[in-house]
Amino acid sequence: MKRNWLKIVFAAFIVTLLLQFGCKGDGSKSISNDIEIPDSIFNDKPLMISKEAMEDIIDNISSPVEMAALLKSSGVPFSQKMLASTSRIDDLNTNFKQALNLGVYGCDLGYLNMYEKTGSVITNMTAIKTLSNELRIGQFFDFSTIKRLATNNENLDSLMYISVSSFNNMDEYLRQSNRGNISSLIVTGMWIEGMYLAAMVAKDAPRADIVERIADQKLVLNDLILILKNYQNDPSFVDLIAQIEIVKKEYEGVKITYEMGEPEAKEVDGMLIIIQNDKQHIDMSDETLTSIIGAIIDVRTKIINL
Repeated sequence: MKRNWLKIVFAAFIVTLLLQFGCKGDGSKSISNDIEIPDSIFNDKPLMISKEAMEDIIDNISSPVEMAALLKSSGVPFSQKMLASTSRIDDLNTNFKQALNLGVYGCDLGYLNMYEKTGSVITNMTAIKTLSNELRIGQFFDFSTIKRLATNNENLDSLMYISVSSFNNMDEYLRQSNRGNISSLIVTGMWIEGMYLAAMVAKDAPRADIVERIADQKLVLNDLILILKNYQNDPSFVDLIAQIEIVKKEYEGVKITYEMGEPEAKEVDGMLIIIQNDKQHIDMSDETLTSIIGAIIDVRTKIINL
C-alpha cells in the first residue's frame, strides 16, 4: 500500500535529497539525516525538482493511509476528538492557511476512511471541497459521487480510490501550473496531521510499533524542510520552517541503525523472489519521545489555529 499511495499523493512533493549512510565495522549502517542545506542554493526562483531523485527517498515517507492503518491494526480505537474541527473554514482566508489545512483534512480523510466512519467523511469532504474551491482546484473533486459512496459501507474501496485519485489529479495540475508552493503546504499539513495522530496515541499508550513509526520519521524531516525552504522568500513559509526545525531539533536524540542480513530466496506463485533480511534498530529514550510528541502537538496546534 505504501509505495502506491506515495506515488499518487506524495511523489510530486519530495525534493531531491540523497540520504547519507555511514558504514560501521559491525555490519550495520547508521543513518544520518542531519545534513545542513546551505541557503545559498535557494534563490528568488524556486528550484526544479528531479523526479528520478525523488524516487530514492520516497519510501521513507509515512502516508496518511498507512499511518491510519497502523493505528487501526494496533487495536487503537477511533477517536473523533483527535481530528481537526471543520468549523473554522471561514477563518482560513489565505492560500497559505487553506493549503496547510487542506493537507490536514486530507490526512483526516484517510483516518476516517480506514475506520469506516462514513458519516464524518461527508463533513470532512465538504471542508476539503470548500478549501479546494478557494485554491481553484475544486474541479478535481467529484463531490456528488464521493457523497453517494460515503453513505454506503460496501463502497469504501471506491471511496478511497476516488479520494486518492482526486488528490493525484490536483497535484499534477498544481505542478504544471507552477504552484508548487501550494503542493508543498498540502503535503506538510498531511505529514504533520499523520504525526499528530500517532503522537496522541503514543502520549497515552506508547505502543512499540507506533513509537517506532514516530522515530523513523526522522528520515523525512530534512526532505520536508528542503521542500519548504524552496519558498522561503514568503514570510509565512519562514515561520513554518522555524516550527518544523523545532521538531527536527527534538529528533537529535534518535539514533537509527540498520543491521545487514543475509538475503533469502523464496518461491512465490511460481516465481523466485529475493527477500532482504535487514533489520532496523531505533534507539530513543522516553524523554526524547516525550519531547518529540510535545513539539509535534505544538506545531499542529498552531496550524489548525492559523
